[in-house]
Amino acid sequence: MIKRIIKTTSLILVIFVFGYTIYFLYQKSNKPPEVFKTISPFDTTIVKKTVATGAIIPRKEINMKSRVSGIIEKFYVIAGQEIKEGDIIARIKIIPNMASLQAAETRINQAKVSYDNAKMDYERNKSLLEKGVISKADFLPYDLKFKSADVEVKSSEENLQIIKDGVSKSMESASNTIVKSTITGMVLDVPIKEGSSVIESNTFNEGTTIATVANMGEMIFEGKVDESEVGKIQIGMPLVLTVGAIDNESYDAKLEYIAPKGVAENGAIQFLIRAQVNRTKTGSFLRANYSASADIILAKKDKALAISESVMQFEKDKPFVEVEKTANTFEKRFIKTGLSDGINIEVTEGLSKSDKIKVPSLGAAVEDKEKKDK
Repeated sequence: MIKRIIKTTSLILVIFVFGYTIYFLYQKSNKPPEVFKTISPFDTTIVKKTVATGAIIPRKEINMKSRVSGIIEKFYVIAGQEIKEGDIIARIKIIPNMASLQAAETRINQAKVSYDNAKMDYERNKSLLEKGVISKADFLPYDLKFKSADVEVKSSEENLQIIKDGVSKSMESASNTIVKSTITGMVLDVPIKEGSSVIESNTFNEGTTIATVANMGEMIFEGKVDESEVGKIQIGMPLVLTVGAIDNESYDAKLEYIAPKGVAENGAIQFLIRAQVNRTKTGSFLRANYSASADIILAKKDKALAISESVMQFEKDKPFVEVEKTANTFEKRFIKTGLSDGINIEVTEGLSKSDKIKVPSLGAAVEDKEKKDK
């Protein structure tokens, strides 16, 4: 009796497990249908642009050079100071060359000897002229020699003063030892200190830079564009500048120069461009050599009917989207596209704002990309 009960119980248990397994597999095989998300076309502004990187620099930046060799005796400016044209920047103390100094002193001594001799002849012959012993024509050579000797003494004395002090008394206002600004602007840099030696600017040497002065009221953007993009830009195109050091501000600029010759950098050909920065808007102070990126606007369209590029698919290089006909039922519709900014793309034909477009799943999007690449 007990054996029969055990058999019956075991049989019922097996039937139950088998039935539950069949039910579980059946429920698992009946997945609910996938519901796709949809979006509608929308109006937006599409801007096609290329990006150039570079820096914002003053249009006019001048290095003030020394015209004499010597030592910086005193500075009258500091970096960041506003100055005007003609303002004194520094004073230089001359360190005379010993050979030149000795030669100048020797010249003075010789000039004084000649002067004393010419003066003696002049006074003797002037006395003879007054007594009527010699004519005026005979006296003129002695008068000329005396005057020439006087000029030579004064000239040699001024030459000695120039060697010692860098300037003579007769030309003190045009002293080379005083360095003055040639433009109105801001002192950007004073690369040397008081007591530093400087070399004069001449035909063979550009000389020591005393200070750098720039007009900060007129700034330009200077950057480089890759050769693949340079053919798309033209002089006069608008730019939007973003400065890395200044948050939440942008500056308008206008392209004014494209280099006719490219330069090889890191295996690519780069072309120099310049753009005038528009400073009519008030904003943060633009410092020289701020790094910046420029968005060069190649094309722009306002109120364009657009869709996200992520919903667009391709069939033999022809773009299409899947438009909803009924709930969760879609049809393929080929479209014509226009301007694109890499995120949104303009639709010129094939869609209206009322259409609902299927958002492809990630797998479908990858598959579509592979077909397009093929």
